[in-house]
Amino acid sequence: MLSRLEQAQQRWGGSHSVIDNWLAERQELLLLYCKVAGLSPFEQDDHALPDQLQIQTFCQILMDYLSAGHFEIYDNLVAACKEKGPQSLKLAQSLYPRITDTTDLALDFNDKYAEMQSDNLMSDFDKDLSELGEALELRFALEDELIDNLYANHSED
Repeated sequence: MLSRLEQAQQRWGGSHSVIDNWLAERQELLLLYCKVAGLSPFEQDDHALPDQLQIQTFCQILMDYLSAGHFEIYDNLVAACKEKGPQSLKLAQSLYPRITDTTDLALDFNDKYAEMQSDNLMSDFDKDLSELGEALELRFALEDELIDNLYANHSED
């Protein structure tokens, strides 16, 4: 996921401040995901689960990222694709429902862990975090396809 982010930043970085900010938020989300998951360079020696504050911080950034996409960026990208023609719009409209599916999984994760009151839920944490990671990877690929669709069409002007 981090290499995909680096590729996205290289491809579209500097093309539009909204996209730059969004990719920066994605980077922050990925770094926190790695930290919560105990992935390199944040490996934990004792293989302990993250503490509640780490999980809450991650969930907050996750919700911020999702909100930015749904309430700020997607509508602008779809509108820009609409201006570029019916094929561009059709692709954007086909990607959006698939992105929404990943949102549902992320919202479920947030609902379960952001304000967790019981350690009993932690038995599923690794599995749920892994599923979230897979959903985020798919989401980032779909978002990149949406951005690439717009960027490729804009560069033909």
